[in-house]
Amino acid sequence: MKIQTNPPALAEAPLRQARNSAAFWTATARSRGHEVLARRAFLAVVGDERAGTRVLIQEPDLDEAEIAEITALARGAAGPVDAEDPFSATDLSLLGMRHWRMPVMLRLPGPVAAPAMEVVAVRDEEDLRAAERAVIDGFELARFEPYRPGELFPTALLEQPGVDVFVAVLDGSVAGACVTVVADGIGSHYWVATPAAHRSKGVGRAVMLGSTAGLAQTPLTLTASRLGRPLYESLGFVEASSSTWWSTS
Repeated sequence: MKIQTNPPALAEAPLRQARNSAAFWTATARSRGHEVLARRAFLAVVGDERAGTRVLIQEPDLDEAEIAEITALARGAAGPVDAEDPFSATDLSLLGMRHWRMPVMLRLPGPVAAPAMEVVAVRDEEDLRAAERAVIDGFELARFEPYRPGELFPTALLEQPGVDVFVAVLDGSVAGACVTVVADGIGSHYWVATPAAHRSKGVGRAVMLGSTAGLAQTPLTLTASRLGRPLYESLGFVEASSSTWWSTS
C-alpha cells in the first residue's frame, strides 16, 4: 500500500475521487469481462442488459466530441446507464436522464476507532456471496433481481489489485458490507450497504471502521448519499465538492 506523504487539499478531492472511481470500475469490468473505454476526459464501462453502462467523468472540461461519444454510448447501451461527474461541470441533460447531487468527501489520515462488531476482509466464496446479497438488498438493486450469484461481485473481483471487500458480522450472520479501493496512494469506499433488517444497529459504522482500520494512514475519499453523510462526517470525512450523478434507472 502506497502511503500519501502530502495529503491532498479539499480542492483536489474531486479529481482524486474521479481517478479512484475509474480504478474501481476498471477492476469491476475486468472481473465481469466487460469492455472498458478509456478516454482523456472520461472512462466508460460497457456492460450487459443488467449491469448496464457506467460513465465516469475524469476532467471538468469535456469538449463537444467527448460529449457526443458519451451520448452515443448512452443511446446504444444494452441496459441502464449511470454517469458520475465529481466536478459537476458536464451537462448531460440532453440524454433525458434523472440527475441529483451528492457530496464528495475527504478524510485525512488519522486514528480509527475499533468497530463494535466483527468486521472481516472477504477471502472466500461464501462471504463474497453474503456481501453481494447485502449490497443488492441494501441498495435495492432491482436490476440484479432475480439474484444470480457472482453477477455483481464476481469471484475474480477479489484478485484485482487494490480491491478489498469487507463484511460486518452480527449474531453470526453478515449484516453489512462495503468495498475499498486503493489506487495511487488514495483510498475510497464503495457499496457501503446495510440491508433493511439490520439497520439502526450500528452496522454501517462498524463496517466503515473495520474497513478503514488498515487505511488509517491513507487519505480517503467517497461520495456520500444524503442518509450516509452524517455517519461519514462523524468518522472524520468533510465535504469537498458536489458530484452530479445521472441515471436512467
